[in-house]
Amino acid sequence: MMTEQRSTDYARVERAIGFLAERVEEQPKLAEVANAVGLSGNRTQRLFKRWAGVSPKRFLEFLTVEHAKHLLDRSINVLDTSLAVGLSGPGRLHDHFVKLEAMSPGEYKSGGHGLELVFGVHASPFGRVFLAASGRGICRLAFVDGSERQEITELSRSWPAAAITRDQAHTGELAGRIFEPSDDASEILVRVSGTNFQLAVWKALLGIPRGSLVSYETVANAAGRPGATRAVGSAVAANPVAYLIPCHRVIRKSGVLGNYRWGVTRKQALVAWESARSRFPAA
Repeated sequence: MMTEQRSTDYARVERAIGFLAERVEEQPKLAEVANAVGLSGNRTQRLFKRWAGVSPKRFLEFLTVEHAKHLLDRSINVLDTSLAVGLSGPGRLHDHFVKLEAMSPGEYKSGGHGLELVFGVHASPFGRVFLAASGRGICRLAFVDGSERQEITELSRSWPAAAITRDQAHTGELAGRIFEPSDDASEILVRVSGTNFQLAVWKALLGIPRGSLVSYETVANAAGRPGATRAVGSAVAANPVAYLIPCHRVIRKSGVLGNYRWGVTRKQALVAWESARSRFPAA
């Protein structure tokens, strides 16, 4: 599958992204990047082009604070616009719709009694992902750099009374719809548990189009809690569904990307990768 190759590429290119991000101001040459990752210049160039669709030099542009500030300025009213035209629920994301719903209070209170959850681990353009779902939607999506055991433990801790089994075939179909959407991709349902405020923040995130960035302050306004930037930050950090609920598109108003639950380098990769595809859609 394409994602298997892209996932392998990401594991290799992540080191190059880290090198570029640490030396943005120095504008390193291709030979320096290649030397840092132990590959030839031509191979490094091909690897980046295969994964990101652009050269390391072009990708470096998308890693800069100046580029992030440009996206913030361009996207300053993006959530207001999205909310006005009804894009927050379901939210338009990539080539398909994502609809966010809350688990019922009864399901949460009982620890998932009677709930059947399946999980699997799959390749993605940003490394391996752990995906868990019930019959009513995806409840967890996390990037996995090491053992999947921790994710299984976290899933069991969140839903101690649920029946949890591995089903690679079912979750693989879901992963394919997420990372390799077809032109006629159907709606993807995300069903999660959270406070009313967390759900409001997560729904607001669905209104941020690919290739756009917004500040925590903008999300706070969209969630109906102006000034609650610290609380928004906590809700963003608690997002249980990576990528589909695009918490990586929220950054500091200074243009600095800030922390990310699944690693700062991966956040840099996500933001720059989406910027490249928004600028060069055929890439």
